[in-house]
Amino acid sequence: MNKKQPSIILVTVDCLRADHVGFMGYERRTTPFLDSLACESVVVPNAIVAGAPTYYSLPAMMASRYPLALGRDVLGIAPDEPTLASILSECGYATAAFSAANPYISSRFGYQHGFDVFRDYLNDESAVASPQPKATSAGWSSRINREIQRMRPALGPLGRAYDELYFRYCQRVTPVPSSIDELRRFPAADVIVDHACNWLDSLGERPFFLWLHLMDPHSPYYPKQEALQLMNFPDVDPRRARYLNSFWNRGDLGESDLKAAREDVVWLYDAGIRWVDEQIARLQKHLQSSGRWDNNIFALTADHGEEFLDHGGRYHPPVGLKEELIHVPLLLRIPGAASQGLSDEPFSLIHLAPTLLDSAEVPIPDNFNGNSLCSRDESGRENESRVSISECVAGCTNPFLARDRIGSRVLAIRDSRFKLIIDFKQNLVQLFDLQKDPGETAPLGEDVQRSVRRRLLSIARDHIAESSQRDPKQRLQARLRELLLEWDHPAQASLPVAS
Repeated sequence: MNKKQPSIILVTVDCLRADHVGFMGYERRTTPFLDSLACESVVVPNAIVAGAPTYYSLPAMMASRYPLALGRDVLGIAPDEPTLASILSECGYATAAFSAANPYISSRFGYQHGFDVFRDYLNDESAVASPQPKATSAGWSSRINREIQRMRPALGPLGRAYDELYFRYCQRVTPVPSSIDELRRFPAADVIVDHACNWLDSLGERPFFLWLHLMDPHSPYYPKQEALQLMNFPDVDPRRARYLNSFWNRGDLGESDLKAAREDVVWLYDAGIRWVDEQIARLQKHLQSSGRWDNNIFALTADHGEEFLDHGGRYHPPVGLKEELIHVPLLLRIPGAASQGLSDEPFSLIHLAPTLLDSAEVPIPDNFNGNSLCSRDESGRENESRVSISECVAGCTNPFLARDRIGSRVLAIRDSRFKLIIDFKQNLVQLFDLQKDPGETAPLGEDVQRSVRRRLLSIARDHIAESSQRDPKQRLQARLRELLLEWDHPAQASLPVAS
């Protein structure tokens, strides 16, 4: 292969909302480096994930395939399914992935396919903070709490008072660590970038594909202390950070109560984004020092966004596919290409892998569903070029349990102005005018915009019909992998893990 073949870096940031980065208009300085990079890059204003959360988003990015195309009971990448990594590896690229301990991006779900080096840090204690300390008297207090919770429906207003007292008690008796770092569940971006730089130094002149998945904005929100200082939010000590996360996670409080902590929780989230920005800047400097940056294709995006009471919810459960979850940033730096912005036409991330391959002049596989941004086919795929499709299974918050995957589909069809959400479980169809109602608070009546509703419903129908025409070999291989895992490790096969 020609030594001048461009290398590719893909950075996916977990939970990164489009409206919390500077180059998408956010007022806080969460992304000063990426903002400067945007001046020489293509910024896609309406990048839309093909599903949310992570396990419904990543198949589209890596394999240009809709997440439910192999069946609702199949997650991840099927064995031998062509992916961005496997195609580039076959073309002579060195390939590596460093994923910050997200359990849904692991070999269990096939994401190691095509990578020479695949590190997910799931069993790497040196990269992840020690477990959070527990209350020393948790045994008897937990037993009492369980008994009271059993009787809680009969307690009336006293139940709410008890919940508050028990929460404060737990905060008081749980030992406070000496630093926020000890509370962090995932390795921070600096750890991931350190290992990526070491791998890059081992390559010589060989072109490479590097995928980094960073978890710093993911809950629980425990950013690096340096990031808090960069965001002018330095007064958060470990006790305060733990209190905010615990309060935000309470299931006994309503939206009005949670609003008291929202602003500070968003500060913690934004600080996580800032640390990602700092480490990407460090990676870029490393590549510049070795003379490899100029011939490098760089892409930054997210697997999904995050909700902060936008519609009364928190985090990113698969329940609604509202804009705060499916609208993500997308920045593309392609050597020799002029910086530009694009129209408001939605760009599904199912087109990301074809775009990266096309930018590197690598042939796009026929079985990829997406089209390259560099050369969109307007003649044969008119509907796909004008809309994005996102989907998930409603309420599947623990995909390690196979039975949780067999639920009803939620489907969102979005064009540059309108968005149709179909929730099959609730038998609910809602059409939103995003131009007049960007917060998706007032669905249009059934007699409004009938032609738009019919068009988007037709696209939804065609998508579901195409989803039933599955690749039987890939589906069978994926199901066999799942069954073998259940037989070999029955406990791990149903292990509940937070998304």
